[in-house]
Amino acid sequence: MILLNPGPVNVSDRVRNALMGPDICHRESECSELLGNIRRKLLGAFVPGAESDYTAILLTGSGTAAVEASIMSCLPPGKRLIHVNNGVYGERISSIIATQRLGIAEIKYKWDTPPDPETILRSLKQQPSAHGVIMVHHETTLGLVNPVPEVAELVDSRGGVFIVDSVSGLGGEPLDIAGRHMYMVAGTAGKCIQGFPGVSFVLVRKGFMENVVKYPKRSWYLNLGNYYMAQENGTIPFTPAVQVYAAFDEALSELLEEGVTNRIQRYGRMAALIRERMATLGVRTVLPPEHQSNSLTAFYLPEGLTYAVLHDRLKERGYVIYAGQGHLESEIFRVANMGALQETHVEGFLGAFEEVLKHEYRVT
Repeated sequence: MILLNPGPVNVSDRVRNALMGPDICHRESECSELLGNIRRKLLGAFVPGAESDYTAILLTGSGTAAVEASIMSCLPPGKRLIHVNNGVYGERISSIIATQRLGIAEIKYKWDTPPDPETILRSLKQQPSAHGVIMVHHETTLGLVNPVPEVAELVDSRGGVFIVDSVSGLGGEPLDIAGRHMYMVAGTAGKCIQGFPGVSFVLVRKGFMENVVKYPKRSWYLNLGNYYMAQENGTIPFTPAVQVYAAFDEALSELLEEGVTNRIQRYGRMAALIRERMATLGVRTVLPPEHQSNSLTAFYLPEGLTYAVLHDRLKERGYVIYAGQGHLESEIFRVANMGALQETHVEGFLGAFEEVLKHEYRVT
């Protein structure tokens, strides 16, 4: 089955076979070596040249675990976060923040609207108890890329902490983490890195991490200080999904061999192929080109065709697409091109899509 959803993604045989390695105990040296390899590869992939300035912290859990751990761990007493919300995952961040009242201001936009960096800067100036800002990098609600570099620069100019949810961005969109002084960036294995779901991570500036270990522990399992202190000593505080970590290690090796820039470019080419072919079929994108990501496109449903029918007919042909969310659920569908996909997979999907339109529903 070809998965055209934004995670879990198709993985290579090489990554899948890594699951079948020998059973190891997470308290033995073999696991310490595995953890160390993953952490080094993450830094090499995403903060090249600045590996000594950052640390990679691994967690067992989905990307949301990494985002929540960042939020719960990043604040000293009496400080709060400004949070930006322009999609489903921005809303999730707002919900996480609300559980312990850690927010000072929510800046909310329509789902198809990129945040305005100057508005965020004004909010930061107006809120003396704001410790920093958190926002989503690639908002997969519509495949919108937010202006993370510009916001990072402004937050840093005010001495604030900038936290990024790049769960579906890392490996698919350019992100200069070290150059823009981003303090925390959350990611996951099972999207553009092309691993399995179940492992997530946070890339953290080392100087900031030394402060984080002193901050209040608002969670035990999701406290980054606990993980950092253990992983710096070659261990992990809780039992990890060891086999999934082994597959993640292999996926990172694949990423480094391909090159992060090359992967981003490959995704961009496949996204362009999908959009160009859909345009010839009269299927419209929700976002204008300048806001679209390299790895996901939201389309309006063709007139007379429901998502359920489109999904089921494509799945019969071996392709899984993704539904819209919220108020757009009945109006759009989404096609992701992240994962171990080649152009032949995309061409096959487009042929199946055209077949559904022309032969079953005569929608042109």
